Amino acid sequence: MTITIGVHSSNPSLYHLYHLTRLGLAQEELAPLGESVVFHPYTNGVRTGELLSRGVIDFGGTGSTPPVTAQAAGHDIVYTAVSAPRPEHGALLVSEDSPVRTVADLKGTTVHLAIGSWQTHLVAKALDDAGFSYADDITAVRSTDDSEELLRTGAVAAWVAQGAQLAAARRTGGLRTLIRTGDVITDRSVFFARRDLAESRPEVVEALTRALQRADDWAAAHPRRAAEIAAADLGGSADDWETALRTLPWRIEPVTDAFVAEQQEAADIFHRTGFIDRPVTVAHALAGSGADKAV
Repeated sequence: MTITIGVHSSNPSLYHLYHLTRLGLAQEELAPLGESVVFHPYTNGVRTGELLSRGVIDFGGTGSTPPVTAQAAGHDIVYTAVSAPRPEHGALLVSEDSPVRTVADLKGTTVHLAIGSWQTHLVAKALDDAGFSYADDITAVRSTDDSEELLRTGAVAAWVAQGAQLAAARRTGGLRTLIRTGDVITDRSVFFARRDLAESRPEVVEALTRALQRADDWAAAHPRRAAEIAAADLGGSADDWETALRTLPWRIEPVTDAFVAEQQEAADIFHRTGFIDRPVTVAHALAGSGADKAV
């Protein structure tokens, strides 16, 4: 059997596992089980649930939002592992002289963010905590290449930045952090698989989790080289990528009750605001919960 791993640039652990194919980390872990591995690159992590359901990939990873929206769309996924919290992975920025001083001041404004990613979770929960609604109190617009410029010129009120873009924006100056990610959500990387694989071949999932941790160990030990790989592939400077990558925990953890509770809170907020059109029971995306309980 060949295990197909989905990979996109927004999941750091999978990204580096893929770009370290010369080290054969995934293959080394799977070979004793009689399995081989291939990678399936794609650009939008929001599609991960769909790709799993269609059998295009067997295993993938994203931030916190896509697995919730995948469940809402009826995709039968199983959570397999998570990263440690990433409190400095991103931030909601405003211009230095902006009148926006609190989350409440965002009411009636336009916010740029990667809609459908963990950034939706961040903004929706921050607004919910302040008694406001993601659906009704802001205009959420998908980030573009010129989001930072639009923020600096006052065309938008706020922008969620992450990774090297956040490091570059802070280095340039003139912007202020309105929301620090770690003050609102844990912002974990989340890994999930097709139910048939997760439940019938748990040893394969365990092997993939070990491979992810080995990729994380490499990135933690070689931050400059990891930054150079990202800069050459994705753009930006190696210095900014190194700044960003050094904020990540590079640690894989098991799925816990606390994580399920975090995800359930997000799912409830998303349903209340209409971001998903039906309620989701996150615990149904655990191994052994039953395929008929995907939503």
